[in-house]
This record gives sequence, structure tokens and C-alpha cells, in this order.
Amino acid sequence: MTARLHTLANGVRVICDPMPGLETLALSVVAGRGARYEDERHSGWSHLLEHMVFKGAGKRTAREIVEAIETEGGQLNAATGYERTSFQTRALKGGLPLAMEITADLLLRPTMQAADLVREKQVVGQEIAEAADTPDDLVFELAQEKAFEGQSLGRPILGTVKSLKPATPDSLSAWRAALYAPDRLVVSAAGSVDEDDLLALAEQAFGHLTPTAGEPSPAPAAFTGGVAAKGRKLEQAHLVLLLPAVGAGDDDYFVQRVFAEALGGGMSSRLFQEARENRGLAYAIDAYADTYEDVGVLGIYAGCAAGDAAELARICAGELQSLASSVGAAELTRAKAQLKASMFMGREQPLSRAEQAAGQTLLFGRLYPAAEIAQAIDAVTAADFVRLGERLVADRKCVVSVLGSKAAMAAPEAFETALFG
Repeated sequence: MTARLHTLANGVRVICDPMPGLETLALSVVAGRGARYEDERHSGWSHLLEHMVFKGAGKRTAREIVEAIETEGGQLNAATGYERTSFQTRALKGGLPLAMEITADLLLRPTMQAADLVREKQVVGQEIAEAADTPDDLVFELAQEKAFEGQSLGRPILGTVKSLKPATPDSLSAWRAALYAPDRLVVSAAGSVDEDDLLALAEQAFGHLTPTAGEPSPAPAAFTGGVAAKGRKLEQAHLVLLLPAVGAGDDDYFVQRVFAEALGGGMSSRLFQEARENRGLAYAIDAYADTYEDVGVLGIYAGCAAGDAAELARICAGELQSLASSVGAAELTRAKAQLKASMFMGREQPLSRAEQAAGQTLLFGRLYPAAEIAQAIDAVTAADFVRLGERLVADRKCVVSVLGSKAAMAAPEAFETALFG
């Protein structure tokens, strides 16, 4: 394991993961806060702030920020999730000082001009409208809302036009100070990086921040379940099926990942073979596991003809039950191999590697060697599938989100009846 974790005196954690032979590097500065830490009045503020810091920071204008990075061959990006916000830079070898300087400016010294905020609210408003106009985005948003209704995990990361309206430069600046406090920052670099250089740059950029007492974690999330059916004149119906699942710290975390892979992770998976290859009911179908600190969901997405939605929902329920009761040795081996391949291929990319290390540090307070991850995956058994299957349906709760014409609206009842009787 090449990655090493350090902690500055003020609590900022620094990860250095050199990858010999590379001519590029990735720097990811991640704050362990996101949309889950927002109340309803501040919904979307973390994402709005992520937009605003790019409008000018330090001594650079918005244009000068991107020109400085791109002139040196680099790329700059950011992302807001439910539990963290990430600022990412790809750069050529030797580009770490500039990447660290600009990233620190973005997090700590944004200019926050009122005119920029007015324009950026309009931009985010367009982003919200675009999501509402995109069926395979909206169907996931509807499902998330039903899964965690009345909770921050159930609200869209983008927020709403109404919740963003009260934000001012001063109130966003106060939000930034809480969001990017040192006790929740991780500076993670991978690729062509030197440990001594990284530590010196991180200390210079973030070591002066005043430690804080930190904020309490949000209340444990509760999977509520329900039906979200929205009629639209579309050529295809879109379905999202969710079951309550385990969080990142649960002993069944890797069982869940392997289960999702076997269920719908690839072309050899049960759902792909039965729903698409054998029945021809769906062009796109897959299963996935979304995981948060304390809770997760096992999900299935499918696109199909509206008249086939109910039958497809029954098939999904049947394959879930079948996999939970019996999985063959070859099928289990194949799912493990696919999961390890996807995880380890990501580790060959500096940015993915830096992000993965930051996520492990924020969730668990340590780094996980690749061999340890592989061992956990390989340890999953058929009996584990049975146990997880029982946990998935124990509360007799699910979410069925469907977007399409009237013919697709029979899918929720079909799935619930097939799954729970």
C-alpha cells in the first residue's frame, strides 16, 4: 500500500498516494459535509456555494482561475453529494503547487459578489429545470424523495428555486465557514506526487485554519418507502425500485455490493439475462447499491415499454427473491470478480484513487489496502446472500418510482404484490 495518511495539528487530514511512472497527478480536497447537513430552509446551499466559489477566488477572476489551470494542462472540477463536497484538479507532473493554491483559494477565499450570486441562482435554476425535464434523472429524484420522505436525504441536492432565493453573499460565506472547517477537510493527492512536498503545501494552504468543535451528525435516516407515479407522454417508461439496505459501516456492506453485482451489475447478471435477453422487456436494466454513513438502498433501474412495466416489475421482484434464496458457486465467483475489477480499475486512475482514499478517511478514519478490500469481497458466501435477503424485506417496505404513460402505472402494485404477497 503506497498511500499514507497524516493529520495536521488543526485536524486537516492529508493523504499522499504516489503512483510511480505516471506523468500526471490528481488533487482532491474533500469536505465531509453536503446536502444531508442542510435543513429545509437551506436546501441546495452546499451545491450553490460550490458554484459560487468558481466565480472568483483569491486574486483571480472566474476566467483567470480556469485559464491558470488549463494553461498548465490541468482540469478543474467539483461535485456536491449528500455527505461530502469535493474539489478536484488533474494536472501534469509538477502541477501540485498551483493546484493546491487555487483549490485553497476556492475553499477559503471566494470573492462572493452579489451580482455573481444573482446570475448563479439563475444557472442553478436552469439545472433544476433540466433535471425535471430529463426522465431518467427525475425518476431517481422521485424515488429518493419517497425513500427518505421528510428528511434531508430525501431532498434534491440542487435544492429548489424557493430555498435558494434567500441566500446572500454574507449568509453563503457563513455557510462556507461551517462547511469547510478543518476538522472535516481531507486533502488527498495521487499520481506523480512527493509526500514531503504535499505535506508542506497542505500545511501552507490549510494549516492556519482554526480548529472547531465540529457539528453533530444528522439524525439517523429512516427508510419510509412509498409510491411515486408520475404520468408523462414518453416513448418509454422509467422505473426505479428501491429496498432499504445497509450503510457503509455495516458488516454486510460487501455482501450488499456483491449481491447488487449478481442481481444486475453486468451482462451476465440475473436481471440482464432474464429481463432483456430471455424476455426482451428492457433495453436498459441494472441494479446498484447506494450507501451512506448509516443507511443504504438497494436499487434497480429499468427502461421499458409502458405496457411491459408491470410484468418487468414482477420479474425484478422474482429475481430478487430467487437470488436471496439460492446463488450458485460460479455465479457468486463471477459477481465477485466483476466487483473487484470495477473497484481496482478505478484505482488505476489518480483522481478515482484520491477520491476513494478521501472517502475512506471521512467514513472510517483510515485507509483500506486493496488486498483488504479483495479479501472482504472474496469472503462473501451464499449464506450471506440469504441473510441479506431477509434484511432487505424484513420491514416490508419498498419504493416504486415510475415515470411514463398510464399503461405503466400498474408497476407499483405488481412489484409490491410479487415481493411481499
